[in-house]
Amino acid sequence: MRTSLAAFTLALGAPTLASALALSDYVVAGSFALPAVSASEASAVAYNPDTGTLFVLGDEGDALVEVDSAGQELAVMTLTGFDDTEALTYVGGGQFVLAEERLRDAYLLSWSPGGSAARSALATADLGATVGNVGIEGIAFDSRDASFVFVKEKTPQEVNLADISFGSPGTANVASLFVPSLGVSDLSDVAVLADVGSLDGTPGADDFLLYSQESARLLHVTRAGTVLGSLDFSAYSLEAEGVTIDPDGTIYIVAESSVASAGPTLFVLTAVPEPTSGVLVAAGLVLLAARRNRSR
Repeated sequence: MRTSLAAFTLALGAPTLASALALSDYVVAGSFALPAVSASEASAVAYNPDTGTLFVLGDEGDALVEVDSAGQELAVMTLTGFDDTEALTYVGGGQFVLAEERLRDAYLLSWSPGGSAARSALATADLGATVGNVGIEGIAFDSRDASFVFVKEKTPQEVNLADISFGSPGTANVASLFVPSLGVSDLSDVAVLADVGSLDGTPGADDFLLYSQESARLLHVTRAGTVLGSLDFSAYSLEAEGVTIDPDGTIYIVAESSVASAGPTLFVLTAVPEPTSGVLVAAGLVLLAARRNRSR
């Protein structure tokens, strides 16, 4: 009987990789204050797999700040000349792409901790005509083919695919992925699932996460616009805007404020999967054997 119990314990402890992401498995594992000044009005977040850290951008475009997974400031880069930066993604090699909401322009930025960058000095590409305060809210880089997915906030909402070249001049080929009908009031960010390790080589790697600030809801969506899952975030923040995900499947959401705090906040969401059918069967067999032994 001891052998059976040991085997069962090992079965429970053995990690398994999910072949699909399920938002219903996720819980808020922690919330952390972000730097009050450098991450003020936090509106976008990107995970850098080269450093294992997060980068946060405020919509005033004054700074790009590097933080750890507990929101502690590690380094800051000053930005000048920006008006309304709402979108950020890491593209590798120490470089980021950020976008201005109203101008609908994307900019290529090389990270320089403690340094600075002026908008006028950066390589740029035009993603659409200038609009009001309803333009680009989020952008995500797909490392598989170096494409980008970006979202327009509303009137109308848009989910677009783009091939961007930051040459001289920069160019962008933009196409609509689908016409959104997602049941949310706006779109405030996007994160692709292509780099989540457990999804590598599966259809789920083509999906992405969308966040709606006005509806306080995180969505798991296919490239055809089918909603596969959602998570209500209203109990935590009504001012969250940015979302990213790391290769382990941990989700990070940033907010200008939270229900518990008036300052910028980082939320960390982790998956707590339900036991697999194999583990449940093993548990039943162990319990049955234990009862039989007691009855002897």
